[in-house]
Amino acid sequence: MAKKKQKFPYLVGSKWTARQKTWGWRHFQVVNRKNDGKWVFAEMVASCDPNVRFWLNARQLKDENLWQAGWQTLTEMGQEREG
Repeated sequence: MAKKKQKFPYLVGSKWTARQKTWGWRHFQVVNRKNDGKWVFAEMVASCDPNVRFWLNARQLKDENLWQAGWQTLTEMGQEREG
């Protein structure tokens, strides 16, 4: 029997930039994953503060209005500086 393709195979270790500050930060790295039925969850840790960590549904990372892959600057994201 063919092994079922794993969803989000490169999740752990991936880097993400939040479109909006999240817990005061924008740059996060996935340090853990959890499968729960058909859902996949990612444990996010702020790159500048390892005490800031939270779980989110990995599908949210595909929403470009919320997250961008890699660590981006505000300029790279096409956003003006926050006032």
